[in-house]
Amino acid sequence: MDNQKSFEDTRLLRTAAWIWISYLVALLGIDMIIYARRFGPMVMAYHVFNLLPALGFLGLSYTEEIQKRTRFVTNAMILLITVVPILVNHMYDLKLPPAPLSNLEGLAIRQLPVLIIGLVLVAWYFKLPGMIFFALGVSLLEIVIVLLFKGLHDPRLPVFILIILIRMVCFLVVGVFINQLIQSLRRQQASLQAANEKLNHYASTLENLTITRERNRMSRELHDTAVHTLSGLAVQLETADAYMDVQPETAKQLITQSLQAVRNGLNETRRALKALRASPLEDLGLKLALQNLLHSAAERGKLKVYSTLPERIMLSPDLEQAVFRIAQEAVENIVHHANAKQINFSLVMQDQALDLIIEDDGIGFLTKQNKPAGHYGLTGMQERAHLIGGSIEIDSQPGQGCEIHFNLPGAVQ
Repeated sequence: MDNQKSFEDTRLLRTAAWIWISYLVALLGIDMIIYARRFGPMVMAYHVFNLLPALGFLGLSYTEEIQKRTRFVTNAMILLITVVPILVNHMYDLKLPPAPLSNLEGLAIRQLPVLIIGLVLVAWYFKLPGMIFFALGVSLLEIVIVLLFKGLHDPRLPVFILIILIRMVCFLVVGVFINQLIQSLRRQQASLQAANEKLNHYASTLENLTITRERNRMSRELHDTAVHTLSGLAVQLETADAYMDVQPETAKQLITQSLQAVRNGLNETRRALKALRASPLEDLGLKLALQNLLHSAAERGKLKVYSTLPERIMLSPDLEQAVFRIAQEAVENIVHHANAKQINFSLVMQDQALDLIIEDDGIGFLTKQNKPAGHYGLTGMQERAHLIGGSIEIDSQPGQGCEIHFNLPGAVQ
């Protein structure tokens, strides 16, 4: 944030310097046209005294002190762009050859654009009291300069004072407006910065939460494949070892069964690892990914699967990912734990809402239990649903199968 503000401050000073120089160059061109053949040393000296401080201002805007945001240098530059036009104008009052912009009003107009640049700089760097002090201070400074150059008896003194007072009022009105606008923009910028920090924090938390959930899912996958296989294999091999000397044929059968269990477990582990590596949504889209998921479940669990899917599923990538993971968790629970023979899978999208219903005719469980045995993924499914603004209802009784209803309002835009 500080680096951004330093960059904006430096850019503003450099922009002011180039505007000042561009204005003086344009003014020089106007005077060359106005004075034509009378463009003598006095006119040239007027422009040199105006241009040299502007070049100095430009040089200061590219110094390292500006990059370090040295307040002394910044204040000196604001003082330079404010005092120089006033001094030069009163030094050359009526000393220039007669021309439309060489009288009192013309010289006041000449200095006004540069003073407005100073006004904008003050409005940018200072708060409202500093802005008011600037408008009053510039007017008081010019009155002092007028008295020093003209004296109290100059017949044009009231005109000078009137011009100064009118400009002071204009500076107060315009300066206060610009200052308040800048302060409002800075408050909005600070508010956006705070919101952005909160959003980054939320995104980081969400990413960590997603990683944690995926780790839990991986843990469950490995528990349901490798751990079950190895634990069953250990029991069978211990039994085979006990029968080896007593009943060799029984031991041989147990070893054959163990080999088959190893092959089945290896296939399941490979399938789980492939599912962890693959990105079916990116490769196939949600509809085909769900169809493949159900086809794989039917083969592995020897299940009859009846599915109803819409012709087209138009969801954002984040919602597609959540819907697929919820469906995947529910189907895997059925395959591994439900001892079911049939799955009814229905995905309906209507009235800007999504409804996913997954039913099985398995052994069921008591939904009042916090963590029903063999259904470790239910909590993860509910967390995923709540994270995207959806809800999950689970209806199950022992011996009566299970129905999972996932509802996501506002999913279809």
